[in-house]
Parts: sequence; structure tokens; C-alpha cells
Amino acid sequence: MSTYDYIIVGAGSAGSVLANRLSANGRYSVLILEAGGTDRKFFVQMPIGYGKTYYDKSVNWKYTTEPVAALNNKPSYWPRGKVLGGSSSINAMVYVRGHPDDYNDWAKDAPGWDWNSIAPVFKRMEDWSNGEDEFRGGGGPLSVHNTENEVHALCQNFLDAARQLQIPVNPDYNGASMEGAALYQITTRNGLRASSARCYLHPALKRPNLTLKKKARVLRVTFEGNRATGVVYRTRNTDITVSAHREVILCGGAINSPQLLQLSGIGNKNLLQKFQLQPIVDAPMVGQNLQDHLGADMVCRSAVPTLNQVLRPWHGRLRVGLQFLLQRRGPLSLSLNQGGGFVRTNPDSDRPDLQLYFTPLSYTRAPAGTRPLISPDPFPGFLIGYNPCKPTSVGHLQIQSPDPLAAPEMHPNYLATEHDRDLMLKGLQLMRAFTSTSAMQGIVAEEIYPGEAVQTDEQMHEFIRNNAWTVFHQCGTCRMGNDRSSNVVDANLKVHGTEALRVADASIFPSIPTGNTNAPAIMVGEKASDLILQSS
Repeated sequence: MSTYDYIIVGAGSAGSVLANRLSANGRYSVLILEAGGTDRKFFVQMPIGYGKTYYDKSVNWKYTTEPVAALNNKPSYWPRGKVLGGSSSINAMVYVRGHPDDYNDWAKDAPGWDWNSIAPVFKRMEDWSNGEDEFRGGGGPLSVHNTENEVHALCQNFLDAARQLQIPVNPDYNGASMEGAALYQITTRNGLRASSARCYLHPALKRPNLTLKKKARVLRVTFEGNRATGVVYRTRNTDITVSAHREVILCGGAINSPQLLQLSGIGNKNLLQKFQLQPIVDAPMVGQNLQDHLGADMVCRSAVPTLNQVLRPWHGRLRVGLQFLLQRRGPLSLSLNQGGGFVRTNPDSDRPDLQLYFTPLSYTRAPAGTRPLISPDPFPGFLIGYNPCKPTSVGHLQIQSPDPLAAPEMHPNYLATEHDRDLMLKGLQLMRAFTSTSAMQGIVAEEIYPGEAVQTDEQMHEFIRNNAWTVFHQCGTCRMGNDRSSNVVDANLKVHGTEALRVADASIFPSIPTGNTNAPAIMVGEKASDLILQSS
């Protein structure tokens, strides 16, 4: 049996960081296991290519939830990265640290995770294209790109509309303050996606003490008593057991990490016994506290050209394709989410409660598996969308079979609280306020969705129930906190009731951050490496 000092399960956003940091000093042998394959694929490396990976089973777990009552009993489709880099290889690349009070909230039961403690970690990991300053990092592994000179001209109309609504325009929402309308910063380098795999994992693979196994599906963690001793993984239809001399670290993400804990005997004992799994730790919070951002879009026909006229006709695709291939520039080197920001609908709130998105393109979402996600509409159009930042609806997930290859049962429980339903309504009303400004009136030819027929609050709620969709920020299912009764891991990310087992990914978030979750997930990988090396 092969033995390593550390075994990392999942080469995703946080796992890639840990592989780099734990192997850096050369003292420890590190094995990282990834269920997916290589990220050296054209549509992974090309930033706008995430529309092509949305339904691609070769890089995507393609999860589907149980039907959601508040979405008129429709399930929600959840793409998650099954590839080196995890979801950082298939996401929209928007880089948001979150609000300082998000982390101060975490620290109430997880000392050491307050903003003053983790802000230096964010700074350390960044290579901000504008250069290092008081708030931002320069020279770190993760490339963060300022897009202000490359976005579509219509983004200026969006920013002007914000000003007319008394919303400030913020040149750096990851700087002194996050509030205001902005142009989104993205994780790209030289026109290519800067995933966690590209920035952390690949540069470390030349080290002799780091071993990567791709297409290696971990089936369970092995134990002696309550001490994790290694894992069993399957590759090419063969089950292999490997041993960890020091620790096993789960970095599978908000769906796979709690699933693997339950399959390994850590979870609600009644659930485990139902599937004839031997409980090692009765931990009913595993899989609970599932949180996500739910959003909705307004679709408008534009009176002026948008990216639809560039990305739909063959000659437009040829032009931007050559621009990308020869120069690594143009719309293919960017995210579709070019503008956005963070606003307060309640002036008494201590932080923004809505996140905004402006996309200078409109498209019809395809049913699962029929074609790639993004097919630009045949007319000029754009999207303006939003999501509540701190939803109070909480769901759960659990295994539905002892088969480790079966997907878990996921219940997002969207829009279960009046708080969330009210904010979704306020968000849609704010979208209409944007398109009613003089800055946008000249570019709005028609509101296609929700459309003029949708006017009353109840009609807007029904539109939301029919059209709201995940913003792909699932988190919280292995919640961090020192109170064992309500959490899965402690402030050092050690699984309560076990030894030599940690979780380090978005599943440990006690509460969902204000903004996109990839930057916080990478930060967790950095922070986890500090905690592990300090204790070694």
C-alpha cells in the first residue's frame, strides 16, 4: 500500500492550493486525487468557453436537485467542475472577496476567520493587474484582471444608469469598500482562464514529492477508530487503498465533501444505518446548512448593437475567433458578466443585499443536454440580472444510496423565507428602475422578459417562480464552528469527533458570502495550508 504524508481529495479551487502549499517545502509527500481529468481543453482555457462546458459531462458533474416547491416544483440544474481546477475551470471567473462583515460573522464561532485575519490571505494570493496597493495584492499566484478597457460599450450605459439612481460607481469593489456599481474583475491571465489548477497546481507538479492522480474517484475515507488513515479510490475499474501518515483533507466542494463524509460513516446515524453504513461519528449537521444564491434576469431587446451581432453570425465568430487565437483579446477573452455591483435596497442594512449583473448579450437557455448553454438571440439584446446576497433559506443534501457513484439527494429549499421572496421582488423592481433611466432608455427597444404584461407584485412573484435560477454558489454543507452541536468542522477545519481529517472548501462556509464564492474558496485553501503547516 502506498503511503503519503497528506492525501487531498479533489483538485479543485481549494485542493489545488493545498497541493501547492503543502508540497512547497519538500518535507512532505502529498497525493492529490481528482475524479475528473485534464483541464487542458480549449473551451476550459478560453474564458468565454464556459457556455460550452455547462452540459459537458467530461468536465462537469451535472447535478440536478430535487423539485423545488417555490420554483413551481421544478428542479434546479447545478453544474460543478469535474476537472482539474474544479469549478474554477468552468465558472464565469468573476472575482469577489466578499464583505468584511461576512467573515466577522464567521469568526463568532470560528476564531481566526475575522476580516482582519483573512484579508492578508486574500492579498497574498492575488496578482492584481493594477498592481499592489494598500488593499490589493501583487505577485501572488492567482491572476485577477481589470477589464475596464475591454468591456462592451454598453457597460457605460449601465454605470451611467447607476449614477442616475444614486448608486455610486466603485472602481474597485475588492478594495476599500465593495458597495456600488462596477465592472467585474475576472481571473484571467494573458487572455486565458486563470483557474486554481493553472495558478497553483500545474506549477507545483514538477515537484517530486507531489503526486497527482486524475480520473480517481474517492469512494470512502478509511479509519482506525476515529482516526482517518487514508482513502479508497477507484480508477479504471480498480479499487486502490492509499494511506495517509499525517492527514486526509477533503476538498470535494459543497456537494461531494458531505457526501463522502456520509459514505465514510460520518453523518446522521439514522441515515447511515438506513443504508447499512457503520456510523463512526454521529454528525447530523453533515449535509445541512446548504446555501446558494438564487438569481433572475431581465432580458431586453436593444436599440443598438450588442455582442449578439458579434457572437451569432459566422463572420462575427470568425473575426473574434481570430482575434482570440492571434492576440488573446476580444470578447472571447472575457466573461459574459461584464458589469454589475453590490447595492443596498435597505439603507439601514450594514452591507449590500443585492448583487447586480450586466451582460451585453442575450441568449435563450437550452434544456439540459440539447446544446451548449449560450446561443445568442438573432436580435440585439442584453441581460440585466441580480441575486440577493445573503439569502436566509437553507436546504440540505444527503446520500440516497450506499453506492458511492450515485449522486446525493439535494434539496436547495429556495425562497422558503419571506426575506428572500421580498428581496427577489425588490431586485426585479430595481432592474426596471435601471431600464427606466435616461442612460438606458435610448438602448432599450423592448423588455422581452418579464415583459409589459407583468406588472403586479403577484405577477412578478410568479415570473420569479418560473424563471429564477441558481447562480452556482452552493456552500455551507460542512459548516465551520467550534460548537460541535451545530457544525461539522472546527475553526482549524478538523472534522468534529475525528482525528487526522479536515475539510477545506466552500462547504465549510458558516454562511454564504456577499458575492461570488470562488475567491473565498481559494482563500480557504490558503488558510487551510497555514493551519496544517503550523500544526505539523
